[in-house]
Amino acid sequence: MRLSDEERAMLAGELGEVRRWAIEHQITVGEFFDAADFVPVSQAHIMADTESLGEAGVRFLEQLAAAPEAERRVRVPTITDPRGIDFAAYRRLGLSERMAALERRAIDALRAFGVLMTDTCINYQTIMAPLRAEHVAYGDTGVVIYSNSVLGARSNFEGGPSALAAALTGRTPRYGYHLDECRRATRRFRLTERPRDLAEWGAVGGIVGEACSSYWQVPLIEGVEAAPGSDMLKHLGASAASFGSVALFHMPGVTAEDAAFSGPSSDTVQIGRAEIDAFLARYDAPGDKLDVVVFGAPQLSLFEIEAVAQALDGRRVHPDTGLLVTTSPEIKHAADRMGLTRRIEMAGAVVAEGICFYQSYAREMAEANHWTRLMTNSAKLVNIIGGYGYRPSLASLERCVDSAVAGRVL
Repeated sequence: MRLSDEERAMLAGELGEVRRWAIEHQITVGEFFDAADFVPVSQAHIMADTESLGEAGVRFLEQLAAAPEAERRVRVPTITDPRGIDFAAYRRLGLSERMAALERRAIDALRAFGVLMTDTCINYQTIMAPLRAEHVAYGDTGVVIYSNSVLGARSNFEGGPSALAAALTGRTPRYGYHLDECRRATRRFRLTERPRDLAEWGAVGGIVGEACSSYWQVPLIEGVEAAPGSDMLKHLGASAASFGSVALFHMPGVTAEDAAFSGPSSDTVQIGRAEIDAFLARYDAPGDKLDVVVFGAPQLSLFEIEAVAQALDGRRVHPDTGLLVTTSPEIKHAADRMGLTRRIEMAGAVVAEGICFYQSYAREMAEANHWTRLMTNSAKLVNIIGGYGYRPSLASLERCVDSAVAGRVL
């Protein structure tokens, strides 16, 4: 890779051991992906939940954070993905003091770098959305695909160490979705029926993701006549990224960029009512005892929180069923202020902030609460949560709430 004078100084350790580690890590990544040089970034977003970090990962962060402040301070605004613990709710969810202690250590280490503890996977809805052609270093796959597609920003999937390194150096290797040539559409899809709710938009994302064979596939989704809302595209993108490692999609007339198509025009995948219903049916289990309903993955917007509150008004969750809503600290504060949290929790649900269910010791929650059958309107979550021992069902928000009240999958 071509290095600037400053980058060579970092590599030589002239700006401290922490930045030397960071630039060395980035050069290794860049050379693997044939990056010619680095590109400056304006923001970084770090995935560093303690379930993934473990004791060794937290200790590594602490070692870096022990360097002098001038050597460890991030160079660009840097924010965090959801944490592993909501300190106001973890005991109700059956999580341990050991988990909370590890979380506190990780938070202290990240703060020592100057990281802003936003604890969110919807920063594009709640913190500061990047602009078209803005180069960023984002971690969460749902964040990356939304920012690349809907907003036209430029980021690859930056794993935890890579995002931290980008924050410390203010740059990232110039490969992948930082390059024009990688942003051309390679697969064509056509919607022949508009999805009716967020679960169905997620189902479309799952179908698209499964049809794409690699991270380098860029779907072009045609047939969308009226622009979906932000939450619809959020669920579509998060699901496509989960089912297929997709980092960018184009939707003519909706997403930020004109889509140059480089694939065969005859190979168009049709997605209509039959395909959406078949995807949903893979996760259906009517009549099963329902242990927990989860709204999250991605965290809920304020509009989604309001929809849950409206669906629960005047009702009560079945005593043998849990209902958990996860959102960002900013949205939780707004929901508290507007009375939405109170309405949801009066029905017997829990509203947790700064976490995402599958990043928050989901297996341990299942064991502590004897949860197996889970219901959600998040296609991303049903794709992930089976690995934690759950049997997931995917349905609309309204059907999820009705089922939570009944105590069984309706």
